[in-house]
Amino acid sequence: QVQLVESGGGLVQAGGSLRLSCTTSGRTLSSGIVGWFRQAPGKEREFVAAITWITSNTYYADSVKDRFTISRDNAKNTVYLQMNNLKPEDTAVYYCAADRVIPTMIRLPTNYHYWGQGTQVTVSS
Repeated sequence: QVQLVESGGGLVQAGGSLRLSCTTSGRTLSSGIVGWFRQAPGKEREFVAAITWITSNTYYADSVKDRFTISRDNAKNTVYLQMNNLKPEDTAVYYCAADRVIPTMIRLPTNYHYWGQGTQVTVSS
């Protein structure tokens, strides 16, 4: 099993920044992947960003490209999501997800076996 714990959410004004952290424990991710997803009230869970554990290839949703940056610190078993120029539409619960195998469809939530509990991000206008 892989355990994921998110932190770093909160309330911020539009244009502000937050950094989310996802710390992994348990089984190693091996050559897998860690992703961030978000879910706003009444909406489906959507892909935000992902990073492969060994090669650090990164993937972003179009809505966050150029504003969000995903990175990882393997020594700390932690993945970060730096969120800049936040907008009210970024308000959601943000979830960290992982899998020990890189899926073909990286943006599909059902392809990730392990999930954190989520952290709330609220952006006020």
